[in-house]
Amino acid sequence: MVFTRVKVAVFLDGCFWHGCPEHHTKSATNAGYWAEKVRRNRERDEETNRLLTEQGWQVIRVWEHEDPTIAAEHVAELVKSRQDR
Repeated sequence: MVFTRVKVAVFLDGCFWHGCPEHHTKSATNAGYWAEKVRRNRERDEETNRLLTEQGWQVIRVWEHEDPTIAAEHVAELVKSRQDR
């Protein structure tokens, strides 16, 4: 989700696909393939964060296990604070 006028980008990351430090589990089948896939996803996430930040964007990453109400409140607060500039 993006808020273009205030340059806020929100990503919802799946625990398995993005290697959540709390909930990521190793695949029981084809473990090498999935480990590399997740490693590359995390690398791409970091690159995306860096590129957007360099362009003046604020990046928010929300894990799938996070409370959606709390995450939405965090996003709303950030968007509001950037609108008030």
